[in-house]
Amino acid sequence: MSRIPPAQAPYAPAVQAAFDSIMPAGVAPLALFRTLAVAPRVFERFRAGALLDRGPLSLRQREIAIARTCALNGCEYEWGVHVTFFAEKARLSPEQLRATVDGSPAGWSHEEQAILALCEELHRGTQLSDDLWATLQQHFSTEQILELMALAGFYRTVALFANGLRLPLEPYAARFPATA
Repeated sequence: MSRIPPAQAPYAPAVQAAFDSIMPAGVAPLALFRTLAVAPRVFERFRAGALLDRGPLSLRQREIAIARTCALNGCEYEWGVHVTFFAEKARLSPEQLRATVDGSPAGWSHEEQAILALCEELHRGTQLSDDLWATLQQHFSTEQILELMALAGFYRTVALFANGLRLPLEPYAARFPATA
């Protein structure tokens, strides 16, 4: 059970408009969004930081960064939501999805390995080594590197909210794969 009861319908017009703009048609607003909507200022600022628009990264690159960041932060809630809505579109295989959780090899390209390494280094120490920086510069533009860093930071924040609030998992969302 969530530590803060989420907002319930009917929602204020501005909140409903926000939900309508971020949720697929016919899908109820996520518990995360409904809970943050209890504090309109936080919800507004949270939405302003979202990076789900068409940015300088491909959908696949973005989802690899999000899935690995969520998994490193033990955030099954957001990992599952993203896997459910985006993994197929991003052409992430079951083996690759498992690898975002357990770090196992999964046939990643050198570019994708650099994304995973960025997530891991930022998670471990909030810094990027010179060697990784050089590798990132071989594969990505400055704008793309900044976007990857922003994704790692934003989804760490999402994990802090989801885990700190003890949000219940969305019933339709994917679950972390069972460990062998």
